[in-house]
Amino acid sequence: MISVELLLVVVVLVALFFFIGSYVRVLREYERAVIFRLGRTAKAILNPGGEGNGPGLVLLVPFIDRMVKISLQTIALDVPPQDVITRDNVSIKVSAVIYFRVIDPEKAVVAVQDYLYATSQMAQTTLRSVLGQVELDDLLSARDKINQQLQRIIDEHTEPWGIKVGTVEVKQIDLPQDMQRAMAKQAEAERERRAKVINADGEFQAAAKLAEAADVLSRFPMAIQLRYLQTMREIAAERNTTTFFPIPVDLLSSLRSVLGGAGGDGQGGAKS
Repeated sequence: MISVELLLVVVVLVALFFFIGSYVRVLREYERAVIFRLGRTAKAILNPGGEGNGPGLVLLVPFIDRMVKISLQTIALDVPPQDVITRDNVSIKVSAVIYFRVIDPEKAVVAVQDYLYATSQMAQTTLRSVLGQVELDDLLSARDKINQQLQRIIDEHTEPWGIKVGTVEVKQIDLPQDMQRAMAKQAEAERERRAKVINADGEFQAAAKLAEAADVLSRFPMAIQLRYLQTMREIAAERNTTTFFPIPVDLLSSLRSVLGGAGGDGQGGAKS
């Protein structure tokens, strides 16, 4: 039968084990600890295999130390849709996503109360401020430039908090229904304009080629006869019941000269 003294010793050892274990922490590779010792920031007493306050084993002083764990991983934070009035007075809703990470854990804990909430609020206000200074066409066509401007401004404001903003991306732009219809009409009108320009350019090129062909045929009359023969061949290949007999242009010219001469003689005889 177990004695009372032995049972008491076991209880004390178990309590001591849990007491000591509650002041021993193991930090992962991407984690760091900010330790407050009597209200002041301090380094860990035991941290083999790591530098400063992590990663690795961290031993805290009972009843004296308080530890705040900070992750150094990149955080993707969604910026909720914001009502923005652009420079050309168009009311839109814009949402974005911001990628940032903690580079100074001590500043992230001491300099700001809640760095996640503070960074989110800074991103929202900056988004409304920057997009309110640009026109809608620039927002739709030059999004990369706007993203870089947002990243630079937010990073400047979060640097005292030990936060590094890597990327800011405008994720979605919601336009009013009337603006969507107006843009659709504008795009349709632009496509019609391009079609008319292309058609006119084609007509101009065709007219230029026909003028060149007419010039060549006028300098080489036999080319017309060859063209006639080629046309007859194409018609015969289609099994058409109609047959065309081309009349040489020279024959027509000679006939016109003969008729003109006969008419001239008749007029001359009548006159004499």
